[in-house]
Amino acid sequence: MEGSSTVHTGIEVLREGSFGALAGQRVGLLTNPSAVDRQFISTYDILSQAANVDLVALYGPEHGFAAAAPDAAAVESTRDGKTGLPVYSLYGQTLRPTRDMLHDVDVLVCDIQDIGARFYTYLWTLSYILEACGEYGVDVVILDRPNPLGDTVAGPPLEPNFTSFVGRYNLPIQHGMTLGELAQMINGEWNRYPANLRVIQCEGWVRQMTWDATGLPFVTTSPAIPHASTVMQYPGACLIEGTTLSEGRGTALPFEVVGAPYIDGARLAEVLNEQQHPGVRFRPHAFLPTSSKFAGTTCYGVQAHITDTARFLPIETWLAVIIAVRRLYPDGFNWLPLSQEQYERGDVLHFDRLIGSDTPRLMIEDGASLDEITAGWSDFCAEFQAERQIYLLYD
Repeated sequence: MEGSSTVHTGIEVLREGSFGALAGQRVGLLTNPSAVDRQFISTYDILSQAANVDLVALYGPEHGFAAAAPDAAAVESTRDGKTGLPVYSLYGQTLRPTRDMLHDVDVLVCDIQDIGARFYTYLWTLSYILEACGEYGVDVVILDRPNPLGDTVAGPPLEPNFTSFVGRYNLPIQHGMTLGELAQMINGEWNRYPANLRVIQCEGWVRQMTWDATGLPFVTTSPAIPHASTVMQYPGACLIEGTTLSEGRGTALPFEVVGAPYIDGARLAEVLNEQQHPGVRFRPHAFLPTSSKFAGTTCYGVQAHITDTARFLPIETWLAVIIAVRRLYPDGFNWLPLSQEQYERGDVLHFDRLIGSDTPRLMIEDGASLDEITAGWSDFCAEFQAERQIYLLYD
């Protein structure tokens, strides 16, 4: 491999091998613009322009093949304007590839930048791909990429009654694995139709590397993950989605700010800073969302500034934010409500779905401390680390 000791992703390794893993096969490709080489050339362009790759179909996850659709918005299947190939949506009428979607495909290549959190849906799209390809006899090749959150394993378990498309299997919120490693684990532990799977590994990546140390460019993975710094906050800040507070969607700082029209940002910052959460400081911040919660209304709250990435605990920190706002503003704060239709179906609250059970929410409502809420999480994470060991591909 040419170059220095920087990290090379799966697509670069595949290209260096003259795409030999795809020779003589009809190729499908799941990707979005986050999958690029170090010159920002997309995997889509690399494979569609390779003379010896027979690309026959494209697939898009949540946010679509162009990664432009809002969160939770259904995306229609379409046809690619440049190649004329079908673009099958796996976040529309179906989450799982159908037999017809895979009819002309011998191998489905998956290259997309994950961000390492259980409730980020690209992982679960991959899980359905493995399941469908196993059932219909289509091979799967994962072009692996580093986990930008590194090897950290953190957070609570996912209880069976709270599984959904933001958590199909019992992983911690921060699982510390690449998509290639997770694909092996899903195939080995949970997949009722194990696929014929091959992972094209990264070269030069070490588990403890920070994202900056990889030398890789970061391209927005979805509309509300604009920066690598956003990724560091997301495992905890995403929990704000399950409340009536704004998580900053519709601003330049999604998942880095929190607020509502009724909050005194200076007071909230003071309370949170007094708690001395490691690796973070809070600053009063006002913002005007252009979409999502409180669109067109000025919100007041805080911005979380990471001062030490190695010490920062996103899940615990953002749970502390929720606890503090609920205590300071009991008449304003609420959990994101269910619609009447959802209530009648017996759906669970979105916060419970994200965190994996109703226990943390009920404990918050009972006035439990952060330490009480997180008790037992470290034991679960230690058990998971032991279970995942046979599926790890990198030191």
